[in-house]
Amino acid sequence: MPVTLAIESPLQDEVRTLIAELNTVLLELSPPEVCYHLTVEEMAEPTVTVWIARDGDAIVGCGALKRHCETTGEVKRMFTRPEWQGQGVGRRILGEIVATAQREGITTLVLETGDRHPAAWAVYEKAGFSRCGPVLDYPDSPYSVFYQKQLSAA
Repeated sequence: MPVTLAIESPLQDEVRTLIAELNTVLLELSPPEVCYHLTVEEMAEPTVTVWIARDGDAIVGCGALKRHCETTGEVKRMFTRPEWQGQGVGRRILGEIVATAQREGITTLVLETGDRHPAAWAVYEKAGFSRCGPVLDYPDSPYSVFYQKQLSAA
C-alpha cells in the first residue's frame, strides 16, 4: 500500500508516540539545551499545520509548517521512522509544506536542524534550501545548522 499524506491533528495518541520517538532521536544527537522542540500542544496551535504520513493505518512520518508572520514560515518536526527512511517520505512531506507555504503567499521558509543530521541536510538541499546564518530568534550555536528557501508567491 502506498504511503499517504494528510493534514491531521497532532493531539492523537499515535502522533504523541511518534513525537516522543523524534524527541528521543534528537536528544541522542544534541544536548537538550539546543533542542528546540515544539510540543504536541504547540503543534496544535492555529499557526501550525501538521502532515502525517501513513502506511495504511500506521504512522510512518510527520512534518509541520509554523507560520511566524505573513511572509515567513518555518519547517518543524520533520521525522520519518527509521524503517521508512530513504523511501521519499520526508521529501514528500517537505514538498507539501513548501506547496502550502507558496499557496499562502509565504515568501521565505526557514529551519533549524542539528549538526549531526546529514540525511536531513540532503533532503533540504535537494528541495532547494540553502544554508544560512541563524534564523528567527535561534541563537548561533555549533550544534545548529540553519537553512532558508525563497519562494515565489502563488
